[in-house]
Amino acid sequence: MKSFLLRVLFAFVLTLVAFVARAQGLEKMVISAPGPRNISYLPVDLIPAIGADKEEGIALQILHVGGGAVALNNLTTRNADFAIAGFPAAMSLSANGGDVVGIAAVNDAPMFVLMVRAGLKGQVKRISDLRGKVIGVNTSTKSSKTTSQQLAELLLKSDGIELDMVRIVPAGQSWIEQSSLMLSGTADAVMGDEPFASRLASEGKVFFLANLSDPATTKKITGANFLHATLETRSDMIRDNPKKVEKMVRMLVKSLQWIAKHTPQEVVDKLKVTDPDERTSLLLALRKYPHAFSRNGKFSSNQLKETESFFRKTSEGNADAQSLNIESIINDRWAGRSD
Repeated sequence: MKSFLLRVLFAFVLTLVAFVARAQGLEKMVISAPGPRNISYLPVDLIPAIGADKEEGIALQILHVGGGAVALNNLTTRNADFAIAGFPAAMSLSANGGDVVGIAAVNDAPMFVLMVRAGLKGQVKRISDLRGKVIGVNTSTKSSKTTSQQLAELLLKSDGIELDMVRIVPAGQSWIEQSSLMLSGTADAVMGDEPFASRLASEGKVFFLANLSDPATTKKITGANFLHATLETRSDMIRDNPKKVEKMVRMLVKSLQWIAKHTPQEVVDKLKVTDPDERTSLLLALRKYPHAFSRNGKFSSNQLKETESFFRKTSEGNADAQSLNIESIINDRWAGRSD
C-alpha cells in the first residue's frame, strides 16, 4: 500500500511539474541524485537555485534518492533523463548489462568517511574490529552496487574481514537516513557522506575510523582518487536528444563554475539552508574540502585510470566487470577532457 501511494505521489509531482513547465514555456527535464544536500551532489541542487535551468529554457525536476545505484535505476527505468552517481556504481551497472554513459565529471575528489557510533569507542580501534558488526552503506540495487558499498568491502578485506563476517545494510544518502542509523544503534558503522559525518562527529555521536581525505586511508586503497559523482545518461538520450544532453551538461557546468567563484557562505545562502545545525555542518564541510568539485565538468584522463583500477580491485572474480573498459561508457563530447 505504501509503495502504491508513493508511486501515485511521484506521478502527481511529475504531472504538476510538467504543467508548470508548459505554463512557463519551459521544457521539463528530470534528474535523479542522492540527497538532498549531500556535499558530493551539491552542484545539482544548486542548478535551480541559481537559475541555470531557466537560462536554458528548462524546468529541472530533481528526484532525491538514498544512493547512486537507485538514481541509476531511475535512469534505466526511464523515470529520469539523467542521473548523478559515483562512476564505479555506473560501471557496476554497465557490467550487469545496464545502459549508462558518463557525460560530465562532478567531483574532483571522493569524500567518504567510515564512521563508527560513539558507544563502540573502546571496542573498535581498527577496521578488523568491525568483525561481527552491522555496516551501513549507500543503498544499492540488484543491478548496481553503490560506490560506498564497493569502498566499504574493499576496506574490510584490506584488514582481513571477509564479507560473511559482517552484515551490510542500506544506509541511504541523506542526513535523516544516516543519522537515524547511527543514533538508533541500528548500525555499528556507516560508510558515510559529508556533511553528515562531520555533523555527527561534532555532536560526539560518532568517531572516524577511515577518511578518504586522510593519506593513511588512501594508501590502502587501489585507485583511491577515483571519479565519484558523475553526470550520466542513457545511450538513447545521446542518440535521440543530443540537444537535451548538451543543455544538461551546460547547466551542470554553470553550477560548478558558480561554486568555484563563490564562498561556502554564499553557496549555503543560495541553497536557503536555514536550520542552524545543517548550516554549520555544510559550511564546515565546504571549507574542509575546498577541492571537492570539478571546476568545469571535464573528465580527467588520470582520474579515469584511477577509477578503472578501483573498480577492477573491487570486482575481483567477476569476469564481466574485469573486462569492462571505462572508455566504452564515457562520452566527453560536451564536457571535454583534461590530462
